[in-house]
Amino acid sequence: MATRATEIVGDRPRIESIDVVRGLVMILMALDHTRDFFGTAGDDPTDLSRASSALFLTRWITHFCAPVFFLLTGLSARLTLERKTRPGLSRYLFTRGLWLIVLEATLLRWVGYQWNADYHVTMLLVLWALGWSMIALAGLLWLPRPVLLIVGLVLVFGHNLADGVTSTHPLWVLLHRPGFLLSTPNHVVFVAYPLIPWIGVTALGFALGDTYRWDAERRQTWLRRLGVAACVSFVVLRLFNSYGDPRPWDSARTILSFLNTTKYPPSLAFLLMTLGPALLVLNLLDRRTPSALRYALTLGRVPFFYYVFHFFLIHLLAALVCLAQTGTLAPMFESPDLAHYPVSFPPGWGFGRPIVYGVWLMVVAISYAPCRWFAQIKGRSNARFLSYL
Repeated sequence: MATRATEIVGDRPRIESIDVVRGLVMILMALDHTRDFFGTAGDDPTDLSRASSALFLTRWITHFCAPVFFLLTGLSARLTLERKTRPGLSRYLFTRGLWLIVLEATLLRWVGYQWNADYHVTMLLVLWALGWSMIALAGLLWLPRPVLLIVGLVLVFGHNLADGVTSTHPLWVLLHRPGFLLSTPNHVVFVAYPLIPWIGVTALGFALGDTYRWDAERRQTWLRRLGVAACVSFVVLRLFNSYGDPRPWDSARTILSFLNTTKYPPSLAFLLMTLGPALLVLNLLDRRTPSALRYALTLGRVPFFYYVFHFFLIHLLAALVCLAQTGTLAPMFESPDLAHYPVSFPPGWGFGRPIVYGVWLMVVAISYAPCRWFAQIKGRSNARFLSYL
């Protein structure tokens, strides 16, 4: 059983396939964040000399989250242009981008990442990069569409040409190379999401939005061809091992090494590996939304609400377990070092994958009712402030 691919929510048409894909990657995102709080602190799932295959794949499947979310952000912005003027959309993207940047360093820190305000360790993460990408798109959308498309392609396909630049200048850290904006004995600010490739993905998503003005058959053909082309390009790039990722694969653990591409910053191979399948899923869901995916559809309609709620819930569950094990909540309020981000856990903290998976499923299940409630509020209301939540 399936439902139609487009639905009217309030007075706004929504394309269900976009919300479903967004919801699916958000479900996967919760797995990664659950592992951060309940897994063994300091474990690097991408270190194939130490990580098990199961741990690597647990991390690898969540790699799809950020690239798909940035792509859909640009795509959704293009669809919003159908009901907003270009100046109106530009202002909205600019203000919402600033809003996300502020929330990354305030609400998300206090409610989700760390329950303190000492700012001993500050990580500039996905909302920070998403905010700047929206601000950049607020300017890029004024360009002729072919020019915007070229800019997006150059940023995505060309940024690995700069991998050899080892500068630690703050501007370079912001744009291309993860590193410290500030490092003192009392305060550390670390950029985990450099901006250049993420801005490029968002711009390509905006250009992709033009296909949603076409008839369904033509759009689905394009989505399928683009998805296949991205997947094939990924395989070819990795086989030649000469460009597209600063971490070449080797024959020690061939398949896992082949898939072990670089996320910080996202290499061309990483983006092709993740966005190619995402385009194919968008194509499959463009026709009908299977009833089994209605759950993901609900989550995908309220991404920011879900993001804040699920982080708080994971942190709360970790705090309750900490209290039960140690009799104190103190570690939950302490600032960690970078190796133990997001919180400073008590000695011996960490659980196996069955516990991590179980907590993840619990978090996703509990999140549904609040998200459905908020989605209904957004669907019934035309209040402008709700578009920022």
